[in-house]
Parts: sequence; structure tokens; C-alpha cells
Amino acid sequence: MSTTAATRTDRPSRGPLTDLLTGGGRARRVLWLLVGLWVLFSLVRVISGEQELTSSSTLSAALLLAVPIGLAALGGLWSERAGVVNIGLEGMMILGTWGAGWAGYQWGWVGAVVGGMVFGAAGGLLHAIATVTFGVDHVVSGVAINILAEGVVRFLSELLFTEDTGGGPTQSPPLASDPPSFSLPVLSSGPDLLGGLERQHWFLVSDLAGLLHGLTSGVGLLTLLAVLLVPVSYLLLWRTAFGLRLRSCGENPAAADSLGVPVYRLKYLAVVVSGALAGLGGVFLVFVAGIYREGQTGGRGFIGLAALIFGNWRPGGLAAGAGLFGFADALQLRSQTAVVALLLLIAILLAGVAVYQAVRRKLTQAVLAGVSAVAALVGFLTIDRLPEGIVFFTPHLTTLLVLSLASQRLRMPKADGLVYRRGEH
Repeated sequence: MSTTAATRTDRPSRGPLTDLLTGGGRARRVLWLLVGLWVLFSLVRVISGEQELTSSSTLSAALLLAVPIGLAALGGLWSERAGVVNIGLEGMMILGTWGAGWAGYQWGWVGAVVGGMVFGAAGGLLHAIATVTFGVDHVVSGVAINILAEGVVRFLSELLFTEDTGGGPTQSPPLASDPPSFSLPVLSSGPDLLGGLERQHWFLVSDLAGLLHGLTSGVGLLTLLAVLLVPVSYLLLWRTAFGLRLRSCGENPAAADSLGVPVYRLKYLAVVVSGALAGLGGVFLVFVAGIYREGQTGGRGFIGLAALIFGNWRPGGLAAGAGLFGFADALQLRSQTAVVALLLLIAILLAGVAVYQAVRRKLTQAVLAGVSAVAALVGFLTIDRLPEGIVFFTPHLTTLLVLSLASQRLRMPKADGLVYRRGEH
């Protein structure tokens, strides 16, 4: 064993990128999966002629729509890794939108960020008191917070957003200042070059130009912060002693308690951070509109919870889920006919699933996937335009399909949702 270890240690490194491409591990598989999906998207774009599939405008809109979902999912990650199910993400986002609107029109965008996070954290604190201290069922507490948040913000709006301030019962006055935005150097400094390549509609090249242009131009400060919070959360929760203690509260709190881990304190901290992150997602929605409006979240807290489940309670997975739901939402807003092109994408993916299942000698699954692939292909060839109701439902339908397909590989924290009482386990 020592000889093998020495051999591996003495082996010269070929560079991190080469090791990633040729070595084993999850990172390599994820990289090749992303490359394969992008090639598939480019192929579907060329065959269907729907340029909006990979256009810079669609991808820029997808990033904007994915950020609040990703922040809500990230909040759910912190809470559920500590063993507290957070169904109340939607309510905490609602509180965050109102806090951002109230503080933003008085103190500008910095006040909006602070106000939204404080109000979201207050919702998290209420959830922690109910579940950790009083042992209320986590789902019941979360649903109660969702209901309570709607009533509280309406009451506060009627009390504070008067006509004299320029607001009303359902909206706040406009923000005193807008958050800064910027473009990344080099990539976005030559929009004519990237735009020109994108307009050529070349296979892969134009799609890559659209991706770079869409994701690097006019990036808001909060967007950059939200993207950075994903690796930061991973490093904190999986690469520090603090993260190990917090995750142990969601796996086996009794064992953690016996080793001196402050279980109750860490649960409180995780749920409050969860509420603050969800509130930050609400702040982003206020920044996009420049004002708080009642019903602004539109169920994004629930979609964030779905992204968390899709991502298997991992930061990278939930980011991918948020990106997927954001892309589906952006596509139906940008082009209704481009949604039909997704049927071709689904047909190709299901055909691949059918071949994979056939190789594994799972004939029933292979036949079902093959029949579904043929149905999707027929739909692509025969449908010119989907009804508006179905197009509007595309992000929610994507949520349902993804969760149903991913349900077989999910593993939630073992003690997630369980009421813990010291000495009872």
C-alpha cells in the first residue's frame, strides 16, 4: 500500500485542467456532462432554427431569473443540513421583499439589502423558535410562516406606505438609488465581437459567444454576490470544522450532542442564516422591479425548495437546478415558439435514456423512454405553437419533470425534519 501511495505521490502533475479532463471523480463527470448538454443545445438550435435557445438575451434573462431561486435554495440548504425542514422559504422571501422596499426607499440600495436580510432573518428566527425550542412540526411551522408573512406585509404596507410617501397598500415608493452593475473585462469589453459571432449562427461557436456575452455584460452586484455565495457555502459547510458540526446536527444530533456540539445553537444559527438568504432573494426581486409589490415572489420560494431537492442537498446541484428553472422561465418569456424546440431536446434525451436502459437490460424502462421520445419528436414535428397557458406553465412543468426523474437518487440528511430533544435519543 505504501509503494502505491508513493507511486501516486511521485507522479508528475499534468496541470489541473488536464487532471480534471482525464482523471476520475465527480468534477470530471460534471464537466463532461455540461459540455455534452451544451453541444446538444447547439445541435437543437441549429436543427430547429430557434436562435433564442442560446441567445445572449435569453441567457442573461435566465441568470436574472435563477438568482432569487438559487438564493432561496441556498437558504434551504443551510437549514436542512442542520436538520430543520424549511417550507417557509416563500414567506421569508416575502418578508425580504417588503423589508427591501421599506428600507430601500429611505436609505437606497444598501439599506434595501440590509432591510431585506433582517426581515428574512426574522422569519427564520420565528421558524427556529417554533421548531427547535417548542418542537412544532417543521412543515406546519413553515406553512404558518408563509401565511403569516402575507398578512404581516399587507398590514405594514397599509400602515407605512401611504400616498404621501408615494406608495400604497400593495406597493412601496421607488427605491432611493439603484445598485451598481458592471461588465467583466476582456469578455464583455468587446460586445461587437461577441455579438457578431453570435449573429453568424455557427454551430457551437455562436452559442459560446452568446453564453459569454449574456453572462458577463451588465452583471449586477447582487448577482455576483449570489453566484459567489454558492462556493462560499460549500467551503463553509464541507471544508471547515464549523460545517462538519452543523451538518452533524442534521445527520445524528444525539451523537453530535454527546461529543459537545452545541446542537440547539447551531440549529438556530442555520435557520436564521436560511431566512437571511431567502430574504436576500426577495431583495433581488425588488432590485429588478425598482420597487416592492405585493405578490412579487410568485412562488419562487417553493421553486427554490424544489431546486434544493433536485440538487440532492448540495450547493452545486441546487445551483444547477436554479439555472434550469431560470432558463425555462426565461425561454417562455423570450420566445413561445422556442419552447416547442424543447420537445426535440426532450426527444433526444429520452432516446439516450432508452438506449442506456436497453444496454442495462431494463426493457420496461427502455420501452417507456423510447415511446416518450417518439411522442416528443412527433410533437416537435407537428406543433407550430403551444397554447399560452402551457407555455406559461413551462417552468412549473420543468420542476415536476425534473423532480420525478431525480427522485431515485436523492438522499436527504437523516435527521432532517425530526424534532430533537436532548436525552430522548
